[in-house]
Order: sequence, then C-alpha cells, then structure tokens
Amino acid sequence: MLVAIGSDHAGYPYKQPIIDQLMRMGHQVSDFGCHSNEPTDYPVPAIQVSEAVRDRKADLGILICGTGIGMAIAANKVKGIRAGSCQSAFAATAMRTHNQANVLCLGSRVNTLSEVQTFVRLFMTADPDPSPRHRNRIDLIHTYEERGTWEK
Repeated sequence: MLVAIGSDHAGYPYKQPIIDQLMRMGHQVSDFGCHSNEPTDYPVPAIQVSEAVRDRKADLGILICGTGIGMAIAANKVKGIRAGSCQSAFAATAMRTHNQANVLCLGSRVNTLSEVQTFVRLFMTADPDPSPRHRNRIDLIHTYEERGTWEK
C-alpha cells in the first residue's frame, strides 16, 4: 500500500519512526512534511495528505499533531475523507473496520510513541467490515456529503 503521511511541528518527532515502521511493514510512503520542529500550521499537511487519498495517489493517510484532533477536523473538510483522531487500540481497529476510515490522526502529546506505533499497526492491518449495518452508515455519510441531506 502507498501511505501518505504528514505532521505539524508537534507531530514531527513521531513522523520518521512511523515512516520507518510502515516501510518495515512493506508499505511505500509519501511524506508531505513538515520537515523540522519549526512551528507549522496543521491544516496544510492535513489537506495535502487528504487530497492525495481522495485523488487515489495514496491508499491511506496518517497525520500527526499534538492531539490528532485538529488534523482530523481539517482532513474531514476534504470530500471523501473519513478521518478520526485515535487515542486507543480499540479505536484504531474500529476506525477501519466499522467506520472505514481512510486517514488516521494521531497525537504526540496524548500518546507515547510506542502506543502510536501500536495504533498504526492495528489500523494498517484491519480490514473494513462489509456487513450491511456498517455499509449503510458509510452510505448515509456519503449521501449527506453529496447532497446535503440523508434522503436518497
């Protein structure tokens, strides 16, 4: 799989270890920055990574900031993106299986690097659950995103 990754300055210390982990897992990685500890604005890499996923230039995305929350908010502004902030192992798996998330958002100030690497492993190895109850929920989101209403 090709994974797009990006961070702001708060997430920067976790980015390279996650890139290394993804490569050990056999994935290719596109790095959308940032490239130092200098202050940056999280919406920039969030949008860039999300657009790469939307445009099928990457299969999945990973974003890292202080909490993962700001990245998730920005990422979800891109049509077709289902991003979530992850702070537990259960959430990492459920985001892929139940919500079919395509962008994982992580926080360097709320989880240790070891925890975050566990979340990455779980997210990357989980398969979306195709059962009708989960598919229906994704369809509702998609319908609203397309039409601004739940009505089909």
